[in-house]
Amino acid sequence: MPTVPDLTKRLLVGRALRSAQQHEQLLPRRVALPVFASDALSSVAYAPQEILLALGAGGLVMYHYTPWVAAAVVVILLTVIASYRQNVRAYQSGGGDFEVATVNLGSNWGVLVASALLVDYVLTVAVSVSAGVENLGAFLRFLRPHEVLVAVVIVALLTVGNLRGLREAGVAFAIPTYLFMASIVGMLLFGTVRMVLGEDVRAETAGFEIQGDESGAAGFAMVFLLLRAFSSGCAALTGVEAISNGVPAFRKPKGENAASTLLMMGAIAITMFGGVTAMAYLTGAKYAEPDLGSHLVDPATGREIHDAEPVIAQVAHAVFGDFSIGFAVVTVMTALILFLAANTAFNGFPVLGSVLAQNRYLPRQLHTRGDRLAFSNGIIILATLAGLLIYAYNASVSKLIPLYTVGVFVSFTVSQIGMVRHWNRLLAAENDSARRRRMMVSRSINAFGAALTGIVLVIVLISKFALGAWIVVIAMPVLFLMMKGIRRHYDRIAAELEPSGEDVALPARNHAIVLVSKVHKPTLRALAYARATRPSTLEALSVAVDAEESRRLREEWDALDLPVPLKILDSPFREVTRPVLAYVKSVRRKSPRDVVTVFIPEYVVGHWWEQLLHNQSALRLKGRLLFQPGVMVTSVAWQLQSSDRLKGRTEPPGPGSSRRPPHTDGEVRGGGIVSDRD
Repeated sequence: MPTVPDLTKRLLVGRALRSAQQHEQLLPRRVALPVFASDALSSVAYAPQEILLALGAGGLVMYHYTPWVAAAVVVILLTVIASYRQNVRAYQSGGGDFEVATVNLGSNWGVLVASALLVDYVLTVAVSVSAGVENLGAFLRFLRPHEVLVAVVIVALLTVGNLRGLREAGVAFAIPTYLFMASIVGMLLFGTVRMVLGEDVRAETAGFEIQGDESGAAGFAMVFLLLRAFSSGCAALTGVEAISNGVPAFRKPKGENAASTLLMMGAIAITMFGGVTAMAYLTGAKYAEPDLGSHLVDPATGREIHDAEPVIAQVAHAVFGDFSIGFAVVTVMTALILFLAANTAFNGFPVLGSVLAQNRYLPRQLHTRGDRLAFSNGIIILATLAGLLIYAYNASVSKLIPLYTVGVFVSFTVSQIGMVRHWNRLLAAENDSARRRRMMVSRSINAFGAALTGIVLVIVLISKFALGAWIVVIAMPVLFLMMKGIRRHYDRIAAELEPSGEDVALPARNHAIVLVSKVHKPTLRALAYARATRPSTLEALSVAVDAEESRRLREEWDALDLPVPLKILDSPFREVTRPVLAYVKSVRRKSPRDVVTVFIPEYVVGHWWEQLLHNQSALRLKGRLLFQPGVMVTSVAWQLQSSDRLKGRTEPPGPGSSRRPPHTDGEVRGGGIVSDRD
């Protein structure tokens, strides 16, 4: 009979799947596109806004550089997509940048890339969900005071969706992603038609002024502002690497399907990003954040505006005007795609965590698939970390964005350098001229990508360091050192457990000790089991906590004429653990080549509170005995009637049933091994 926790789990994540059903979770391209590309596509909701926000610190005059900054971002996006198409064809195991760096540059570079990606995946969830709540608040204004709570609830829903399995999550997320694409493209086409027809398409903030803390900046200061705006716009590149980490989820041919999906994603992302940025520029949309050095002011009243809508919502309002349905569709679909963009991380983080665990850089539990063939432990860890980040930063996109993109550009740069090494190695062994030409073209693409992303990485670090990127700069080395420490631990344990000739030799003798303090059924069962193992010597051991009870124990033992000698240890300070340990050690000292087996009777109970009332002395003894070399500890279970509830049936006590007799008031009384006094 299933328990309440089992029923709850099945309700949330669905029925368990067999390992043989794993092939059913593979994705066709039409489903893989929304699953893996939603992160890169959703950046259209905040990347243009971040460009305007960064330029706003220099005042309204800096807005004239918006098209040039956006063009530079598009060039980087094209380069990265072209580079990663080479990656997914060459490496299809799911390790992505980690595998490329490890194979071609060494394990340390692979761990560095992995630490960068893990941080970036957590930030992807936090930024995407926070931006989604911000955009949803533009349509449902009553949500604005509760943005943190709504964001945490969305993370929880995404977690449940992914725990149900990759295919179900992909199908569920495909429709909103395609609707988002259609709504943005429709908005851009409708706005373009209106402008061509000569209509006045203006954003609500077009008549407002931008006052920046660095207004009038020139020379180096102006260049720095442009670089900051460029690095903010590079948030549009996040998510490109997710496909390289998720190649195993594609149907065969995996490499070609992944490359095709990457190309489709790039074309759509560039069109949408460029279109929204251009439309925001043409409609005069403005956005400010006082904490980041820009202020939006109404020139008619001189009042500072603090509740401006997100840029994409402003554009939708300007394009559709009083046509509220169009505005509602764009804002709701934008919010949905931002929520689902976090799904890219929910797919990438667990797969990368599994690869790292398989390579012994993370705990092995991350390599295990759950009931629904998803990497459940990785999903839960990601959701927890992202939820904490959302809470710590109050679900503020402007505060989270400076932490963003550092990790992803570290992985971009190192991965492309690794791919150059990859092609160099293959070229050295290739004689076919046609194949060599193709390899040289691929190498040139990756070399150009490495140089360009390396330059962007430096720009991002310089322009974003003081705004919060320093946190990522600290987090990545901490993760790096942690993973190296885990690998050293696993390597040390593996070397320690490597079998040798003497390890398989039988011990000379086995000394068995049964811990008792009262003659009752658990004691008799432990004695019978110990005798069945046929040890070289067998004795019962008790501790004299109370002299009268120990005397009574001796009388009962002798009266039953048990075929096992009873030894009672004196304990003047009424301790149990130390006398037992001292006696076991003395047996070991006399015969170092022998094994000592200690049998401990234990209750099996059905309620958590019963566990608190029983077995505490047994736990303490086991905890200490396990550290003694040459000592084996065996628990002899005694099922109380309450434990039947966990088996789903009731077995009434009978003459032969394993039940405590009415007169018994503890596993082991008097001698204090295990008693109700615990």
